[in-house]
Amino acid sequence: MVSMPTQSQSQSQPQPQSQSQSPSLWPAATHDVTNQPPPLSPYDASDDPALLEGLRREGAGWAEEAVRRLGVRAGSAEAQEWGELANRYEPVLRTHDRYGHRVDEVEFHPSWHHLMRTAVAEGLAGAPWADDRPGAHVARTASGLVWGHTEAGHGCPASMTYAAVPALRAQPDLAKVYEPLLTSREYDPELRVPTEKPGLLAGMGMTEKQGGSDVRTNTTTATPTGEAGVYTLRGHKWFTSAPMCDVFLVLAQAPGGLSCFLVPRILPDGSRNTFRIQRLKDKLGNRSNASSEPEFDRTLAWLVGPEGRGVKTIIEMVNCTRLDCVMSSATLMRKTLVEAGHHTRHRGAFGAPLIGQPLMRNVLADLALESEAATTLTLRLAGAADRAVRGDAGERAFRRIATAVGKYWVTKRGPAFTAEALECLGGNGYVEDSGMPRHYREAPLLSIWEGSGNVNALDVLRALGRETDTAEALFAELALARGADARLDTAVAALRDQMAGTDQTGARRLVERMALALQASLLVRYAPHPVADAFCATRLGGDWGHAFGTLPAEADLDAILERALPGRN
Repeated sequence: MVSMPTQSQSQSQPQPQSQSQSPSLWPAATHDVTNQPPPLSPYDASDDPALLEGLRREGAGWAEEAVRRLGVRAGSAEAQEWGELANRYEPVLRTHDRYGHRVDEVEFHPSWHHLMRTAVAEGLAGAPWADDRPGAHVARTASGLVWGHTEAGHGCPASMTYAAVPALRAQPDLAKVYEPLLTSREYDPELRVPTEKPGLLAGMGMTEKQGGSDVRTNTTTATPTGEAGVYTLRGHKWFTSAPMCDVFLVLAQAPGGLSCFLVPRILPDGSRNTFRIQRLKDKLGNRSNASSEPEFDRTLAWLVGPEGRGVKTIIEMVNCTRLDCVMSSATLMRKTLVEAGHHTRHRGAFGAPLIGQPLMRNVLADLALESEAATTLTLRLAGAADRAVRGDAGERAFRRIATAVGKYWVTKRGPAFTAEALECLGGNGYVEDSGMPRHYREAPLLSIWEGSGNVNALDVLRALGRETDTAEALFAELALARGADARLDTAVAALRDQMAGTDQTGARRLVERMALALQASLLVRYAPHPVADAFCATRLGGDWGHAFGTLPAEADLDAILERALPGRN
């Protein structure tokens, strides 16, 4: 027990100090900040040799100056703050106005509109479809790879607008009206008559609660009105992102079967179409982007393509958005690698910068290999898309299978990659203001949207079974690297044998091997030898562990890192 002091003892205690001696005014020595990195911004998000080389190689070298300019803007302190604020202040659903009228509007923070305005102006929405220059779609993808360093959510409406154009072309009379507005570079967020606006955004409504990816089980109905091509819809969609868009491509059951329809939010007479937003989804990530459950009740819609051919009509839209999922995963990898490289360059441990520690260098180099492989494949897919829409049948077949392969594999690698990059920052990366938790929450989304892993793996099997030219196109691509690396040659031979007897159970295994062989073939042809050699040794040769940071001793870590993180402060 501690005794209370006696009076004489208390009188002998030290007296309060004068104000000049107050501890609150002493130098705050314990609060000196050391061994912490400076802010990354401003930086150049386009400072990536794999991206710029791929841009030139795939026919869009003419866009390099614009991509570099956008990369500087994406890495600016202002644009980075837009991304942070758009996620901190999430969209809010307003179902009614003050007088009780149903309005179904979503309100966004001004930062969201700054991001959207830039994305549309820089051609990340529908603009490439109005650009006759070869490589226009590659230029858009490269721009997305740098502008995506800001944040991912606003990429969703830009992506759907881009993807809506080829689907809408199945109905030429509608395309004539709406395509010039969907390909515009002007952003106008107000809900008003579409044809009175300088530019439009498009969304899509496919999935329903009872079916998800199995869209043929949709229960939303479409009833002819008697006017040619005009129907009324009744039903409930389960996951419709960006409900503030001007028009939507929607699947519904017409008398002739599942069909595709164009649904405007505002009708030609200025009245609001019935588009009742029941709620916004409370999502793991992608929180800047509103995702909703809209209800249709006598909602006016215009038929796109023939009745009963809804999936075939809208599948071109899905092919485009799948490419954007690959692009967004590659962007996320690159962004988090840059963050990890910056932190480790400026953070010391055990007497040396973290980036100088051998084991950390192994981790960063392994991440760099994965990032370059993802970026290189993304740009190759964009090149195939660009040439396919210009009439190249071989590229169309390659695009058909390679996009599904890339969508499966690159988006699957994203979560593990982002977790490892976050760990490079340690506890600093686990707190919200580092930005890394936002990236980590975003990573799983890209594997789920536009068909989960199983859906894409099965789509590859379907293509191989029904469209024999797709396999021929894939092996023709792989043959371009024949003889350059024995490990790749062995992998391609084994792939051909495996492809002949794979059923659903082995679909993921097959598609993974297809993706790795395709990535390796591109790196062998285009990347520096240390990059290609390390990738083939680990991803194809088996000289690798089960986590990042397990590259073999022979890997040239210095060369890999110098390419991936050139001259960063």
